[in-house]
This record gives sequence, C-alpha cells and structure tokens, in this order.
Amino acid sequence: MKKIVYSGILVSVLLLGCQNEEDAQKDVNDQEQIVEDNEDIAQDEKPEESPAKNEEIDGDIDKEINQSEKEEEIEEDVPVNGTQTEDGLTVVPDPNSIDVIVNKQRKLPDGYEPTDLVEPNVDFYAEEGDPKRLIRKVAATALEELFQAAETEGLDLIAVSGYRSYDRQKVIYENNVATNGQEHADKYSAKPGTSEHQTGLTMDVASAALVSVLEPSFIQTDEGKWLADNAHRFGFVIRYPEGKEAITGYSYEPWHIRYVGKDVAKEVYEANLTLEEFFGLYP
Repeated sequence: MKKIVYSGILVSVLLLGCQNEEDAQKDVNDQEQIVEDNEDIAQDEKPEESPAKNEEIDGDIDKEINQSEKEEEIEEDVPVNGTQTEDGLTVVPDPNSIDVIVNKQRKLPDGYEPTDLVEPNVDFYAEEGDPKRLIRKVAATALEELFQAAETEGLDLIAVSGYRSYDRQKVIYENNVATNGQEHADKYSAKPGTSEHQTGLTMDVASAALVSVLEPSFIQTDEGKWLADNAHRFGFVIRYPEGKEAITGYSYEPWHIRYVGKDVAKEVYEANLTLEEFFGLYP
C-alpha cells in the first residue's frame, strides 16, 4: 500500500509542474504528511521506486484482483458446477459422469436418458422386458461381479429395481404423495428429474428369499450385512446410509446401491461419508 502512495506522490509532483512553485511545494508537503501518518508505512522504506519496480507492483495488484474475481465466480456457482433453474435447483453439467450427483438440490437435464443401458447377467425380481432390469454398462459389469462374489460366500442376492425414466419416476412420486402425503413421500421418493435411478447407475437389491424387500430391516439379513461391508469392493456405495438423513434428504435405504467406481467407493466407505460429503455438496 505504501509503495502505491509514494508512486502517487511522484505523479502528483509531475502534474503540478504547470502550477507555481509555491503551490506545488505545498501540495507535495501535504501528500508527504499523509504518507507519514499512514500506519502501514515501514520506517526503513525508500521514498522512491524504479519504474521497473512500480510495474512489478502493478502486476501483483492485477493478479490479486483477478484471483478475487475468480473466487467470487466460484462462490456464485455454488452448488458446484451446473446452472440454476427457476425453482432453485442445479442442473448437473455432465449427467453421463459416474461421479454425477443428483439429489433434492441437483437435477438431471430435461429429457436425459442414458444411452448405454444394458441388462446385467444377474437374477431379477422384475419380469423380462421390464426397464427396471436395466443399468448402465459400466455398472452392470460391476454388479455381476458383486453378485458372483456374494454367491461364492453362500449368499443369494436378487436385483429389484434399476433404471427408471423421468415419466416412471413421476408416476411413482405422485402416487406416493396421493397415498401417504407430501411429507412422507419426500422422505422416500425423489421428485422426477432428481432420482438416482434415472442416472442408470443405481440398483435396489434384496435377499433372493424376498425377506425385507426394500425395507430398513434388510440390514438384519445376511445379504444385507454382507452388502454393507462389501459393496465398495465392486465400486458401489450404500447411497442413503443410516444417520445421514439430514444430509442426503432421504431415509435409510440399506438396499439402494450406487456405482461410483472402486476408488471413490473405497474412500467413501472407509470414511463413513455420503456422496454429498465426499464431493462437498451439502444441502
């Protein structure tokens, strides 16, 4: 700050050249008095700086301004990435990413539908031809490996519900509201466009014995316990863990697994985090 003030003195002196000497000297003395009163001035600072030094100072100031502008831009973009809708939600910028996060604050683009949906080679609760048997290819391979590993350990899993279109989610949500009320529906059902199932990266699973299907008590079954402890080995996380309802916005769902890749799944599991916490996306 001091260096800038001194530079100002020099400029002021040059500009005052067209005034009489007495006025110019008076203005210079006034400027020097201001400098002496400034608490930020170091006692051993020289009163003059070379042009090269002044250019360096100006460059540093420009860098600070640019950095400040960038920080403001980042703050304006919160939640991270994406554009804001009129209803206050953020439209995710890359719905095809396996890191995509959709929740009550973040939605998929209108009309989004995964282009690589396939049917994994696992046992299903739904009949053949049902879209609920579909999941994205990258997650399908991992799901097959997970089911095979469970079977090796004497456990029998069954896939219940995978991909859901926007229209299908709309029907489910509206029926839940009509049957159980808005408050209850919002704890268990996602509004259309904000469902994990629409990403094609999610599968609801159960015990093949159909015990506690899509119920919190699934965690009490051998399959539920094994899934909680081992899903991350295959790139899946329990998307809505117990005790994290205030963060995820949904009640505990030990049956709902979401593919994020082995590296992220391992970190999330070991740190006991939600995806919102891991990616810094708080409600």
